[in-house]
Amino acid sequence: MAVESHISEIADKHHKLQELIEDELAHSSWDEMRVAALKKEKLLLKDELERLRTHSH
Repeated sequence: MAVESHISEIADKHHKLQELIEDELAHSSWDEMRVAALKKEKLLLKDELERLRTHSH
């Protein structure tokens, strides 16, 4: 059960990062460095999700 809880928590963080990226891009003067950092963090979370989902089965 702990693994599913952890997966859910990471998936939620991943979703929130996507929302932050979309919010940032909606501004006409969006910060390229901030978006790049958010995308990198989102990718790391995606990789962790895949790893956890693969090893939990």
